[in-house]
Amino acid sequence: MSLSPFSMTRVALFAALCVVAAVTFRFSSGVVPFSLVPFVVFLAGFLLPPLEAFLSMLLYLLLGLSGLPVFATPPFGGPLYVLRPTFGFLLGFVLAAPGVAFLSKGKTARRIAQAIGAGMALLYLPGILYFFFAMNVFLGKPVGLWDTVRIAFIPFAGPDLVKAFFAYLLARQILPRLRQSLHSK
Repeated sequence: MSLSPFSMTRVALFAALCVVAAVTFRFSSGVVPFSLVPFVVFLAGFLLPPLEAFLSMLLYLLLGLSGLPVFATPPFGGPLYVLRPTFGFLLGFVLAAPGVAFLSKGKTARRIAQAIGAGMALLYLPGILYFFFAMNVFLGKPVGLWDTVRIAFIPFAGPDLVKAFFAYLLARQILPRLRQSLHSK
C-alpha cells in the first residue's frame, strides 16, 4: 500500500480536524462527552476514499494512544485510555468513516441515507458494547444494557444524526470546488 503525498496530506488533515474538534469543543456532563468529532468522522467519510477515511481516524486514535492529549475526556490520551468506557466510540470512529466513504459513493438520497445509517451503527455499536463491558469489568460499576443505552446512546444519537446531515451538506459544497481546483492545476 502506497499513498501519494496528496493522500497523506488529506489523512493528516482529517486526523488534525478530529484533534481540533475534540480539544476545542469538549462538553461533558457525564461519562460520555458531547463533541464535534462525529461531525469530522462523517465529513471524512463523505470527502475521502474509504482507505484515507480509515487511516485518518486510525491516525487520530494512535496519536491519542501515544500520549498526546487529543481525546475529549480526561486523561485526554495515553495507552491507559483503552480502560475508559468511551474508548469504544474511538474504535467506532475508525469503522464509521470508511463505512460512510464506501456507502456514500452513489450520491443518491438513498445511498446517503444508507451511509449515514451505517455510519451511525458502526460508530455506536462498538461504543455501546465497549461502554457496557468497561463499566462492568474495568470499573466494577454494574450497569445494565438498558442503562448503557440510556447513558451512551439516547442523548447523543439525535445530535449525531444532525452532525452527519450537516457533514453531508458541507461535503456537497466542498466536493465540486475540490474537483475544480484539482482539474485547474
